[in-house]
Amino acid sequence: MYAASRQALPPVRLLCLAIAASATPLANAAFIEDSTASLTATNIYLNRDFREGSGQNKREEWGQGFRLDLQSGYTEGTVGFGVDAMGLLGLKLDSGRGRTGTDLLPVHDDGRSADDFSRLGLTAKIKVSATELRYGSHVPELPVVKASDSRLLPQVFEGGLLTSSELEGLTFTGGRLDKVIDRASTDDEDLVLNSKNRRFAGGIQADHLDLAGADYKFAPGFTGRYYYADLDDIYRQHFLGLLTSHKLGAGTLNSDLRLIYSDDTGAAKAGKVDNRAINAMLSYGIGAHKFGLGFQDMSGDTGFAYIDGSDPFLVNFVQINDFANADERSWQARYDFNFASVGVPGLTFMTRYIRGDDARIAGSDERGGEWERDIEFKYVVQNGPLKDLYVRVRNASFRSDFARDADENRVIVGYTLPIW
Repeated sequence: MYAASRQALPPVRLLCLAIAASATPLANAAFIEDSTASLTATNIYLNRDFREGSGQNKREEWGQGFRLDLQSGYTEGTVGFGVDAMGLLGLKLDSGRGRTGTDLLPVHDDGRSADDFSRLGLTAKIKVSATELRYGSHVPELPVVKASDSRLLPQVFEGGLLTSSELEGLTFTGGRLDKVIDRASTDDEDLVLNSKNRRFAGGIQADHLDLAGADYKFAPGFTGRYYYADLDDIYRQHFLGLLTSHKLGAGTLNSDLRLIYSDDTGAAKAGKVDNRAINAMLSYGIGAHKFGLGFQDMSGDTGFAYIDGSDPFLVNFVQINDFANADERSWQARYDFNFASVGVPGLTFMTRYIRGDDARIAGSDERGGEWERDIEFKYVVQNGPLKDLYVRVRNASFRSDFARDADENRVIVGYTLPIW
């Protein structure tokens, strides 16, 4: 599926090319005129200092990423066909042996980072009425699988996903994903269970992930969500969520409530998986200010289970840590401010503090606590030739009784250019 290789074309790419070829004679105004193209450039400097002398105590790299998105329209008729393409390129601007491991760039066997890496993703799509089937490359943002998009290039999953919005207010999503290409990689690999802090045995692989779920807006300001996932022979996961938003006084009150139940399944190659994660985030915005309180509770015999490299769908998954160890209970306090109210449109500020306690430390009878503090300034150019270019400056400090302490700085500059 990805370029920079002389291997035979994988089945996904062959299927996309075949559909593209068969659709060409049927091409019409909608297929061409409804197509879009954009180029996104992302420049990231990342410095993580582990605050200790043992092992690699610092990771520091700088890179430039490019993402070209080409999306066709659909051919005419009851059944519409289309093809999308995603070209990804990452370039090294600065790195060095002993400073790698930021996940901005691939690392060679000799410990040096790659000068560049690239991928090509193709996706065939078929649409009938308000139902669409896509087979190929995906960057999913679902409660049971959320691709990480916080480096130069996004994590990409391969497989098939179907979405349907035939009924008003209801969106159904289902499918199977069977390969993943991580953020700093060009190789498609099997899905692997995350084992942060030795929560589970390392390197446990799955053949595929099956998923199905629905989002239903049952009243203004109220959306219910249910998703089910089965990571083959590893775990089953049920997600139940509620999103609300309504006026309260002079401001707006939002809530994000989540309950996630995970248990082992099939051959249970990872051993026992037993976790119930309760998540809640309440926020109140008034004028330029927004105040938030978050709560996350892990119960059961294990920590939270999710696919390695992906972002766990937890309210206290933040810049460095996820606060998802067995029995861990964590709180978050957050504050956002929009400087447009004081005459600086485009500039925003965010800070948050998360504290976790009573986490069960893997391999011992001890328990521990941890905390993280994040600060971010973001500026978006409001007009002129660089309109919508943004600059983000992020700082985080993390301290733990059982994991490596870390201080981290990131500087991110991004811009998306619509081509047509």
